[in-house]
Amino acid sequence: MGITRRTHLRLADGRELDLFESGLPHGRVLVYHHGTPGSRVPFRTMVAAAHRLGLRLVTMSRPGYGDSTRHPGRSVADVAADTAAVLDALGAQRCLVAGWSGGGPHALACAARLADRVDAALVIAGVAPYPTEGLDWLAQMGEDNIVEFGKAMEGEAALRPFLDEAREQLGHATPADLISGMSSLLPAVDRALLTGEVGEDMAAVFHEGLRVGVDGWLDDDLAFVKPWGFSLAEVSVPTLLWQGTADLMVPAGHGQWLAERIPGVVAHIEDGEGHLSIGIGSIDRMLQELVAAGSAQW
Repeated sequence: MGITRRTHLRLADGRELDLFESGLPHGRVLVYHHGTPGSRVPFRTMVAAAHRLGLRLVTMSRPGYGDSTRHPGRSVADVAADTAAVLDALGAQRCLVAGWSGGGPHALACAARLADRVDAALVIAGVAPYPTEGLDWLAQMGEDNIVEFGKAMEGEAALRPFLDEAREQLGHATPADLISGMSSLLPAVDRALLTGEVGEDMAAVFHEGLRVGVDGWLDDDLAFVKPWGFSLAEVSVPTLLWQGTADLMVPAGHGQWLAERIPGVVAHIEDGEGHLSIGIGSIDRMLQELVAAGSAQW
């Protein structure tokens, strides 16, 4: 019989993490790292795909999102310790990890710093480190992201007012609001998805993540544009990367750059796919590949 439950995990430093898990109670654990902004609320498409594979899906709001306590100044690498604490609380020795968009670097951090507990990692349209040689980091991004990350590069004083204003729109947005408000970030293939269940789920993800404020979003952005706290060369577990060439949120150049530098990565650069269309439309193939890649440890 499957489980569906939300819990609050108190960490050793006193912070709390807001968790959601579903699926078979003794199934293989898949820890999913959400996008930016985001929350523990899962997309129903991902839940269904994970359940079809008998997985125990675990999502958590990163520090500063929803009910998860803020961890100011956090680096991307800090997620590894939080993920280890989650596994301990679940009674799970090992897991698979996946990260979409802003969750991609966090999945890579687990692949690098938690290799003794991670069987395989999946990066879906994940951002590359900044600054970095060989990549024009902002090139081909939609205008909204160019402005947002430009503010992040200036620091918190410039970024916070921008995010506070954006929260006023996203914090209560309907799917139709998302289509109009995020127009510079949505190729046609992504815009079409937001008219149905995916739009409802994305709105719910934003509502929960931004319910208390923008601290999680702010700390994510600041963490992306400073040293991540680990090297891609440290990644030693089987790693998969999926990226669409039509993506305007995280352009294909990021995926191509990562694909050339993650040791042993299996990369899929999908022609014509966007940020949402690849994450939703390819989820069954991605999770099947992830399970197979990590099978040696299971």
